[in-house]
Amino acid sequence: MILSDKKILEAIEDRQIIIEPFRIKSLGTNSYDVHLGRWLAVYEDTVLDARIHNKVRYLEIPEEGFVLQPATLYLGVTEEYTETHNSVPFLEGKSSVGRLGIDIHATAGKGDVGFCNHWTLEISCVQPVRVYAGMPIGQLIYFAVEGSIENYYNRKPNAKYNERSDKPVESMMWKNF
Repeated sequence: MILSDKKILEAIEDRQIIIEPFRIKSLGTNSYDVHLGRWLAVYEDTVLDARIHNKVRYLEIPEEGFVLQPATLYLGVTEEYTETHNSVPFLEGKSSVGRLGIDIHATAGKGDVGFCNHWTLEISCVQPVRVYAGMPIGQLIYFAVEGSIENYYNRKPNAKYNERSDKPVESMMWKNF
């Protein structure tokens, strides 16, 4: 079951969902719009290795925007910090963003109950497109969870993305080896 706007607001009032900053105008019928943060990251090496820590270089999006280029993976970040304690958040791109040829995630659209952080975006595009910090980039959809939860993400000792950051976080796949 997807949470409606009223259920999302109830969960925010009960602190089961936290969104900072929260803007009522970003609340849709059954989703919440998130915005592109001011930081992007690109990997330093052209060949990535899943067994090592691939370093990134951070880019701050200037006031006049930043032109994304095809064939480049950009890691972006949401302006919003979120916490979800009793539902499963799914991040999807906004249709207006998709119609510009921008994908905001390759595979990581589902969050875990207990995820507490800014969302790292896996941004790619089909043609050059200028983006701006603060622009609407995606929407969070919340699914109700049936049953009690034993293994919250933010309490897992091996969770790789628990450290709070307002910058994009590179792949931590290397920690699995």
